[in-house]
Amino acid sequence: MNLPFVSILIPIRNEAAYIERCLDAVISQDYPLTQLEVLIADGMSDDGTRELIAQYAEEYSCVKLFDNPGKIVAKGLNLLTPLAKGEILIRVDGHCVIASDYVRQCVAHITDAGVDGVGGPMRSIGEDDLSVAIALAMSSKFGVGGSSFRTESGKTKLVDTVPFPAYTHTIIEKVGMYDEELVRDQDDEYNYRIRKEGGKVLLAEDVHSTYYSRGSLRKLWQQFFQYGFWKVRVLQKHPKQMRTRQFTPPVFVFALAASLLVTLLHPLGWVVAAPVYGGYLLLNSLASFAIGIKNRCRKCWLLPIIFAIIHIGYGLGFLVGLVKFWNRWRFRVRD
Repeated sequence: MNLPFVSILIPIRNEAAYIERCLDAVISQDYPLTQLEVLIADGMSDDGTRELIAQYAEEYSCVKLFDNPGKIVAKGLNLLTPLAKGEILIRVDGHCVIASDYVRQCVAHITDAGVDGVGGPMRSIGEDDLSVAIALAMSSKFGVGGSSFRTESGKTKLVDTVPFPAYTHTIIEKVGMYDEELVRDQDDEYNYRIRKEGGKVLLAEDVHSTYYSRGSLRKLWQQFFQYGFWKVRVLQKHPKQMRTRQFTPPVFVFALAASLLVTLLHPLGWVVAAPVYGGYLLLNSLASFAIGIKNRCRKCWLLPIIFAIIHIGYGLGFLVGLVKFWNRWRFRVRD
């Protein structure tokens, strides 16, 4: 068979703890290495990541390392894309381990199903009690809503977005480069542009990857705050990309703040605040208990804290983004 040449693009920064696992999975694909190239854009790592990659580049001629002075993912992908020789380009993260048949399955779906992009369900895992709890929260509908690739498995269907996607070179030429303004949410925005051009993005049940969840509540807060913050710019550029679930956290945070303000200004303000705070605490507790018991989480008491960080972090980030980008609405790209 004439297998298409595939370029694997890996934008990273400071991934010394995970990059070897990531590259081992890429090199161990059941797809001929002669039909693969691995292009890595490093955001000027200072934790030893570059030295580890250099060892792989020395052993495997298909592995190539490039500097990404811009440091963010979008700039790294835009640096690598023009250099890629593949008919199919697959984006992989340094925190990710792809299954041994990932490339082959992606190629098969693109070839047989006639889609423009493909990815699969992502399994989040942790390496200690905290990151295990974070992984459970990020794989639950109460935590992240109806995000198909996080909460569903065993289904193959067309979707809005997928993680670690494989794209045809043809659709990339048609859609163009990633939006370098977006520090986060660049995948959602890019997949929207693909669908806007009539492209199809497939979630395939036999395309598997594993993602190592963060082991820090501070980093989790930063991650979801940034998700919410930059989602405002996606909203301003592509209003039709938004889903109802993405507005729920900012509405919730606004309700928390408003009810607290009413309580401070009026002696009977608790009548307004109690249902808001009490209702959320009840739902959070019930969801945490059910998820913790089902998955035998040893520190299920952490789940309510993690859920609150996810919901409030995203919601507050969105509200801050509305303030920060209040004057950008006139630059909105027409859908």
